Amino acid sequence: MKLLGEMPPFDLTYSDVFMVPSRSSVTSRLDVDLSTPDGVGTTIPLVVANMTAVSGRRMAETVARRGAIAVLPQDIPVHAVTETIDYVKAAHTVYETPVTVSAEAPVASAIALLGKRAHKAAVVVDADHRPVGVVTEGDLRDVDRFTTVGQVMSCDLFSVTPDADLDQVYDDLAKHHLGLAPVVKDGELQGVLTRKGILRSAIYQPALDDRGRLRIGTAIGINGDIAAKAKAMLEAGSDVLVVDTAHGHQDKMLDALDVVKSARDEHEASTGTRIPIAAGNVVTADGARDLASAGADIIKVGVGPGAMCTTRMMTGVGRPQFSAVLECAAAATELGAHVWADGGVKYPRDVALALAAGAGSVMIGSWFAGTWESPGDLNRDASGRFYKESFGMASARAVSNRTQGRTAFDRARSALFEEGISSSKMYLDAQRPGVEDLIDSIIAGVRSSFTYAGARNIAEFRERATVGVQSASGYDEGRPRETSWS
Repeated sequence: MKLLGEMPPFDLTYSDVFMVPSRSSVTSRLDVDLSTPDGVGTTIPLVVANMTAVSGRRMAETVARRGAIAVLPQDIPVHAVTETIDYVKAAHTVYETPVTVSAEAPVASAIALLGKRAHKAAVVVDADHRPVGVVTEGDLRDVDRFTTVGQVMSCDLFSVTPDADLDQVYDDLAKHHLGLAPVVKDGELQGVLTRKGILRSAIYQPALDDRGRLRIGTAIGINGDIAAKAKAMLEAGSDVLVVDTAHGHQDKMLDALDVVKSARDEHEASTGTRIPIAAGNVVTADGARDLASAGADIIKVGVGPGAMCTTRMMTGVGRPQFSAVLECAAAATELGAHVWADGGVKYPRDVALALAAGAGSVMIGSWFAGTWESPGDLNRDASGRFYKESFGMASARAVSNRTQGRTAFDRARSALFEEGISSSKMYLDAQRPGVEDLIDSIIAGVRSSFTYAGARNIAEFRERATVGVQSASGYDEGRPRETSWS
């Protein structure tokens, strides 16, 4: 990254900086390759943060299909993590996993399920998992909740076979004014294709492991039986291990990294597959170097920039994220490691600036919490707007979940030291209610930023991007106005 002018004597957030255009021969966003350099196997530089309110099986499946990866939180029981990994690995790389319901089910059951998928429809199946109809949100509106699905479903099915040409399927769906088509093989439902899904499959490449399955990561803490947890995650099929704690630059983290690295190396010796290890969080060059020297392939950078985090206000500890990423990336690169910029992004521009500062990928948490695919229950406020609850991973709520196996005294004592918001309403954007909608917006902005820099990939962007420092009024000048001045 080149700096326009001199670096100021204070640290910078993403809002403090801007990128200027350079001479470019990259004329199309589609000429940009966003495959990540960090060895994780993702084709776009996005990682879903390991937050209980954000990362689950639906989120992991959906983002991996578009080239990103989700990291499951550390406080999920091992058996649940294994089941989630199995679910994601079994998911199709093109077809979306359908929401299914029986014709005898009450409408209330279908309504509860429709929010699980962005296409807002359920396939009605019989006892042999054969599709017999489709029910949409519109079909269920103003219907008695005890009415059966079979009474309101559409039986006029337009289905396709697995070998169908996707372009032709899109044209047929558009011709018949349909939103989706069940994919059927030998009469049995395999998945669904939507018009948007078909378009996205032509733009994105899924993040696949060496067996052609969707990728997923798992987080491990620095307490408890770390060796057993690491071994279990590796055996379950995790594609990246994330050793995670709020203060990553501590002796206990270095000890945990040594244990996880040993388990990873043993797994590699027996399988021939090397699983990358990410560790953090840190915000200094010394922290990045220590973690890289201890065996981390990826350094997780960020203390306090997240929307659910109160660390800076509670402790005064943290660092503006752009400067933290810039410094840590430079230090990590010296030792052959990479950086994930964790937190602080609010707009696509912030993702681009994190990549310019040297990040290999950018972790996103609360921004993705308010989507159909996040694990939280869908709620409505008094005005009818949809929202989901989000909470920080150091909050009282998260600490309570993480310490369920301890004594009542220990749990009560731990609750005294929480840092983070325990409940926050994350509203679904009516224009972009699904995580794929947000990914579309982010990646469109990032690809365009690359074309302005004349870069065809992340490595070129990191080298060619020219960044300057701006005032608060400079940042405000660049914001669009949704209303007139008068």
